[in-house]
Amino acid sequence: MFTGIIEAKGIIESLEETGGDLRATIASDEMNFDDVKIGDSICVSGVCLTAIRLQGNSFVVDISNETVALTSFSRISEGDAVNLEKAMQPASRFGGHIVSGHVDGLATLVKRYPDGRSERLVFSVPTELKKYIAAKGSVCLEGISLTVNEVQGNEFGVNIIPHTAEKTTLGILQAGDKVNLEVDIFSRYLESLIKGMAEESSAGLTLDKLVSSGFANQSSDEN
Repeated sequence: MFTGIIEAKGIIESLEETGGDLRATIASDEMNFDDVKIGDSICVSGVCLTAIRLQGNSFVVDISNETVALTSFSRISEGDAVNLEKAMQPASRFGGHIVSGHVDGLATLVKRYPDGRSERLVFSVPTELKKYIAAKGSVCLEGISLTVNEVQGNEFGVNIIPHTAEKTTLGILQAGDKVNLEVDIFSRYLESLIKGMAEESSAGLTLDKLVSSGFANQSSDEN
């Protein structure tokens, strides 16, 4: 579990194809690896990956074929910059929102323009994902927790302050670039809950359902 507050930027030091999957070595002079051990999860530009080897200021991860196909890792190259966040600890300060590191799809940067000292970035999303994005809700882009400013059709806008532009890869994005998108996890659970309630409703009420929900008592034949 992560918060979407980026700890450091890293660099893809090497990439190796391993039977359709990828093995990547990621280096960062900005991240403290003292508390990282083999098997720990690290969020790499929004994707939860497992450290399988540690070596100085770098770590090695295996990226499955499915992850490659569904994320921006399908077009990643050696030398590319990535955003890094170590898994949240129970006593950590919770500064962003709940991020699982499970990417829902790709968003495309449509345009960016100055907004005071900040910048407004407008992204488009696939039609099947737009229902999960709400104005003033949370969204995770490239592992970064951001607040949605407005939503218009398949597009939504976010503001990034100078610090975010400097310390993350959002600062170098250009129109047409694709980024990893994770919608707010609560919207997913809410959709599942509503769908389940609708299915139960369409099935009709029965005495057993009322009894199990505490709205009725099972009748007895005993006098």
